[in-house]
Amino acid sequence: MSIPYRHRRTLNRIGVAALILLLIFLIVWLCWVIWLQRYVVYTSSGAKLDFSQSSYEISGVEAAPPKSDMEVSIFYNEGADAIDTTKEMTQLSGYYITSDMYKENLDSVMLQVERLPNSTPIMVDMKGPFGTFFYNSKLEEAITSQSTNIQGVAQLLDRINKKGFYKIARISALRDRTFGENHVSSGLYMLSRAGLWMDEGGMYWLDPTNATTINWISSVVLELKEMGFDEVLLDNFRFPQNDKYIFNNGDKTEALQAAAKKIVEACASNKFVISFGVDDPTFQLPDERCRIYLTNVDAGSVSSMVSKVTFDDPEIRLVFLSETGDTRYDKYSVMRSLNVAEEVENRKEN
Repeated sequence: MSIPYRHRRTLNRIGVAALILLLIFLIVWLCWVIWLQRYVVYTSSGAKLDFSQSSYEISGVEAAPPKSDMEVSIFYNEGADAIDTTKEMTQLSGYYITSDMYKENLDSVMLQVERLPNSTPIMVDMKGPFGTFFYNSKLEEAITSQSTNIQGVAQLLDRINKKGFYKIARISALRDRTFGENHVSSGLYMLSRAGLWMDEGGMYWLDPTNATTINWISSVVLELKEMGFDEVLLDNFRFPQNDKYIFNNGDKTEALQAAAKKIVEACASNKFVISFGVDDPTFQLPDERCRIYLTNVDAGSVSSMVSKVTFDDPEIRLVFLSETGDTRYDKYSVMRSLNVAEEVENRKEN
């Protein structure tokens, strides 16, 4: 049905008039809202209109730029309830947990850890001489140990964290079969140059003067540092006692000390300790938060070993690894096998 022309004109006029009225209404409403803003008061319970306040009165204090010589105090909270870990290192008296211990009887290890007092120093094997990791490393070349209960080790570390222990990670540094196999140029060669030299345990040793070796060790240390360890012990940080391999890059002692310095420069901080498992008590430590660890030192030889160190505070920076509870170690830092923890803790209580 068609609409007559006269009616269509009437409808058009009505539509235009309605549109004009709507536009006028919107303009009036917008002006009203803008006008009302000067009377809006914000309180803890919400916003309200207060027509008693003059639009020319200023409530509050007018902002002014700060003085150029004004000092501002800044507080840094770096986590862990801002615990101050920048203090000087202290003497250690704690226990170490080998990979064999938690592979054979993880439940027993967990029970013994649970009985230890809070803040006890605890050292845990995190990478062995075969080159495999005892945790889920994110490093590209890391190989996870297939003979280790990785989830169980993670639970152990979680418990150690909750107990507030001083946490030390031990890794095999220069004795690393897996990395040697994958990076032959980084290892120590046989005299015949037919291939890498292998020790009696079937392990390869890395050259501490090789840049790839230093980068690999540093990357492992940095990952463990990121995981929350307070200290990392680079075990087997030495040359093997053998004359069947080639090393033509200068003095061995100087090579080890130069390697230690490079690793410390890459990884050290005022909250982190890097330590070295050596066989020579005259090893010169870098000028940072560092220690040396000695193993297989008879308790009767402790004093003679201490007399050979070249750094200050040997009771703090020299650590003996012992399988016994012999008290002759107690004058200096000592980390004992977890197997003697009950004996040593009972002696402390009596």
